[in-house]
Amino acid sequence: MASPQGSRAPLEFGGPLGAAALMLLLPATMFHLLLVAHSGPARLLGPPPYLPGPEVLWSPQTLLLWLTWLGLQAALYLLPARKVAEGQELKDKNRLRYPINGFQALVLTALLVGLAVSAGLPLGALPEMLLPLAFAATLTAFIFSLLLYLKALVAPASALAPGGNSGNPIYDFFLGRELNPRIWSFDFKYFCELRPGLIGWVLINLALLMQEAELRGSPSLAMWLVNGFQLLYVGDALWHEEAVLTTMDITHDGFGFMLAFGDLAWVPFTYSLQAQFLLHHPQPLGLPMASVICLINGLETIPTATGRQLLVSGWWGMVRHPNYLGDLIMALAWSLPCGVSHLLPYFYVLYFTALLVHREARDEQQCLRKYGLAWHEYCRRVPYRILPYVY
Repeated sequence: MASPQGSRAPLEFGGPLGAAALMLLLPATMFHLLLVAHSGPARLLGPPPYLPGPEVLWSPQTLLLWLTWLGLQAALYLLPARKVAEGQELKDKNRLRYPINGFQALVLTALLVGLAVSAGLPLGALPEMLLPLAFAATLTAFIFSLLLYLKALVAPASALAPGGNSGNPIYDFFLGRELNPRIWSFDFKYFCELRPGLIGWVLINLALLMQEAELRGSPSLAMWLVNGFQLLYVGDALWHEEAVLTTMDITHDGFGFMLAFGDLAWVPFTYSLQAQFLLHHPQPLGLPMASVICLINGLETIPTATGRQLLVSGWWGMVRHPNYLGDLIMALAWSLPCGVSHLLPYFYVLYFTALLVHREARDEQQCLRKYGLAWHEYCRRVPYRILPYVY
């Protein structure tokens, strides 16, 4: 078993105490959002309308449905891929191979769901199951993270992540000890990163749209926009699935509770918050405003740097992370169809701003270690991090 690396890797997220707090706070926040989105006042900062009991959260049938969903996506992952890509070079100089078939999984899922709905599957009933589904996903994330932690105890030192090997079980359970946990060729982190959560997110959105059509005769323009924007985002992410192999999640972070809960529970049940809000709080939206919102969402075309050069021209000469700025503009466009009378639909914008500022700080530390004096010169020439002249 590898020796702890806590003396070499600084602890993040407030160390063990912060990790323990986040393991409680993140699920609590998710359930709070689910409850208030369905309530009349829909107050983001107010108390939830009620506290659900075990009989509301626990459902064996819902757990079976959730496990079936994970099994379906795992089966689609194992299908022949249109391409097999190599990841970044690891500490042992090897490169792992990854199937690039996420978009194929999205299309096949859509076909299967379409056939099931044609056969009488009541997809519009899914919104009433969000609470027990979220509980099943949270329970799965905890159990899965425990199994990953135990697996990492016998992993070789070369397989461990830079930051999740502190020797503190709470911190390592949260951050993840093993960088790329696999059984044979099945990579758990890569599978969870884009498949069950992202595809589940658009499926929940679709179910909310169908329920709105049942309640009001047809989906609202605002609901169409939210569904369209977020489907476009997910489709783009899965079409360019290979790009995830260079992200911090894959190359640096271990696979523990932080990513397992985020991928399996947080993404589908909180990223669908705008559609949940619109189902229970319909918003009037005219074509002129819808056109403006579409224009704002279309601005999310800021390029991402490739290669190993530090660009100081174009968008990359204005801010160090223009892709993060594009993400924030896009997040705003997702929330605007919900109007401006409630703060709740803008939770994603607030959360994503905090997430990207924190991720940007982590990026800065990694780039400083990687580029040294060149990074100092780059920061001198490009002083703003995300928003020009502000931050």
